[in-house]
Amino acid sequence: MSERVGGHDAPSGEMRDLYPFLYSGTADLASVMADVRRSTVEKAEEIVALRQRVLALDGARLEACAVRMAEAFRAGGRLFTFGNGGSSTDAQDVAALFLNPGGDARPLPALALTTDVAVMTALSNDIGFDVVFARQLGALGRAGDIALGLSTSGNSTNLIRAFDEAMRRGMLTIGLAGHTGGRLAELDGLDHLFTVPSSSVHRIQEAQTTVYHALWELTRYAL
Repeated sequence: MSERVGGHDAPSGEMRDLYPFLYSGTADLASVMADVRRSTVEKAEEIVALRQRVLALDGARLEACAVRMAEAFRAGGRLFTFGNGGSSTDAQDVAALFLNPGGDARPLPALALTTDVAVMTALSNDIGFDVVFARQLGALGRAGDIALGLSTSGNSTNLIRAFDEAMRRGMLTIGLAGHTGGRLAELDGLDHLFTVPSSSVHRIQEAQTTVYHALWELTRYAL
């Protein structure tokens, strides 16, 4: 992310692009704050436009997916979510959203496969990180359940392995990815794939939160 210049870490081009106001070289507080404000507004406008584009592209498919999720829950199915890094946190948010919706909303059975540190580390250490989700689905998943995986690139091998296992078990499979979908877009048999058309990890993850919140709202409506 940085290189050594004059004994100090110089910011990378990516960091300069994200936070130009930090590297403007000015000590004028008013000018810096104006740059911060302008940068914040630009990012907000960018994510709003991206969310609107995703809705225009996938609105009907999101509704169709939610109907299938509602059918699965109505038949006794359970939701399993998974992802890596920031997507791991999002996977936990998805599970919490369905399991604990708040108010009078009906709680739905959901489990994030990223939360059991003992299982994750045991599988990683004894077998390999590529199987940390597939092995859990192999033990817990059954036909009629739902497997929902999140990735910004769509290229994570452990997600591919998990979806392969889920499809073998007759589970409803839902992928969230960025850009063009990566390897997930090439996966035969995936029931639903929603891709955020952006190359920015930050914007992809922000838009994905909207996608899974929409799925949650639409599923509740379908139920």
